[in-house]
Amino acid sequence: MEEQEDKLVQMGDDAEQLLSSEAFTNTINSLVDAQFQTFGNTKPEDWDKREMAYHHYRALIDIVSTLQQRVAIKDEIVTKADDDNNQEEEE
Repeated sequence: MEEQEDKLVQMGDDAEQLLSSEAFTNTINSLVDAQFQTFGNTKPEDWDKREMAYHHYRALIDIVSTLQQRVAIKDEIVTKADDDNNQEEEE
């Protein structure tokens, strides 16, 4: 693998480890719940608080999505490397 691919695989491994961490999952879930409660408990005229809660929620989702994307990229690189190695062995 190239140096760039090695870096992407390492980033994917780190992301996978973080996503599988119970502490991380619990923290993200509690933050998401807090944003939903803030959103639901605001008065109709508190649009700025709802908007801030929405943006906080979206930021949390973006973090998790970015980590999941890094894992997917790592998996693609590893699968491709395995396929390439299997083809070389067959030849």
